[in-house]
Amino acid sequence: KVVVCRDLGPDAMSLLKATPELDLVVWPHDRGCDRTWLLDNVPGSSGLVVMLTDKVDFEVFGRAGPSLKTVSTMSVGYEHIDLKAAAQRGLKVGYTPDVLTDAGKLRTPFSMVVYISSVTIRSVADLSVMLALMASRNIGIATAVVREGQWPNRPWSPFALCGPQLSTIASSPTRKVGFVGFGRIAQATLARLVPFGITHCLYSSNPSSPTNHERDAELAKAYKLQSVTKVNVDELARESDFIFVLAPGGPDTYHIINENFLKQMKRTGILVNASRGTLVDSDALAKALREGWIWGAGLDVVEGEPNVTIGHPLVKEPRCIIIPHVGSATLETRTAMAVRVAQNLIAGVLGGHMPAQVDLSGYR
Repeated sequence: KVVVCRDLGPDAMSLLKATPELDLVVWPHDRGCDRTWLLDNVPGSSGLVVMLTDKVDFEVFGRAGPSLKTVSTMSVGYEHIDLKAAAQRGLKVGYTPDVLTDAGKLRTPFSMVVYISSVTIRSVADLSVMLALMASRNIGIATAVVREGQWPNRPWSPFALCGPQLSTIASSPTRKVGFVGFGRIAQATLARLVPFGITHCLYSSNPSSPTNHERDAELAKAYKLQSVTKVNVDELARESDFIFVLAPGGPDTYHIINENFLKQMKRTGILVNASRGTLVDSDALAKALREGWIWGAGLDVVEGEPNVTIGHPLVKEPRCIIIPHVGSATLETRTAMAVRVAQNLIAGVLGGHMPAQVDLSGYR
C-alpha cells in the first residue's frame, strides 16, 4: 500500500500504476492534501509520497505503523519531514535535488566542458537572472502603470522608469556580480550572466571550506572574466553591482543578509534571493528599499511564506519584485521532479537503489 498525497501527473503516475506490487491510495483533489485524510489512510502503508506542504512528523509515523518503509517528497528541501524520527524507524527518505536530464557533456561558447545535470538547477538559474532584470529595470512599477491605466497620464521624460543596467556598455565597461553561496545553481547563474558582459565574479561560501583556486581560475578563463574571487560577505556587499543569494537555509545562514550587509551595498545595487527566505531579514530589506540604501530586490522566496499578504512590508515596496516560490515551476522541471519522486518511491518500497536518498546517518 502506497499513499500519494497529490496526483503527480501522467508521466509519474503511469510509473506507479505500472508497478503491480503497489496498491495506490491517491488524494483525489487538485489542492493540498488534507491532514485528516492522510492520517486516516496512512495506517498499514509501505510508502508515502508527499509535497513540501505535507508535514511528516511523529504523528504520521505513529499512525503508519511498522509497515512504512519509504517517504518520497517532491522537493529539494526536506524541512517538513522529521528526519530524526525517520532515521530511528529505519526509513528511507527520497527527494529531488538532481533531476537528471543530460548524461553527456555540454560545451559553453567558450569551450569549457560543463556538466548540466539538473533541470531544477537550470530553471532556478533562469529565474534568478529574470529577477535581476525585473528588479533593476523597475518592472513592478512599469507593469503597474499599464495595468492601472496610467500610461496615458504619464508623459515621457528622459529618465522615467530608468534603472541600473545589467549588461556592460562602452561608457560603463565593468560589472561585478556577487554570489552568497557558490554551488551548482550559482555557477549556472553565472554562466547565464556571461553574455551580459560581466567582468568580475565575487562569491562567499562556507568559511570552513577551502578556496578552490583551480576551479576559480578555470571559470575565469572559460568565461573570459577578469576574476573569480572568494571574499567575505562584507566585501561582497561593498563591491557587487548585483548580488544573488543562492545558499542553503539553516542556522548558519539565518539572516546573513541583514541591515549591516544592506547598508554596505551600492545605492544602485540589486539583491536577488532564489534560495530560502530565512537568509534575508525582511524588515531590514524593506527599510533598505524604503530609505534608498539599494536600488531594488527580486525575491522568489520570503521568510514566513506563504503567509505574505498585501500588508507585508516588502509587498508595500514598489522596487521589490516578489513571486511565490516558483523557481522550479516549468513544465519540464516539475515533470522530471515527479518522475524522480516515483522512482524513489518504487525503489524504496521494493528494496532497490533509490536515485536520490537523504543521508540520515547523522540523525540516528
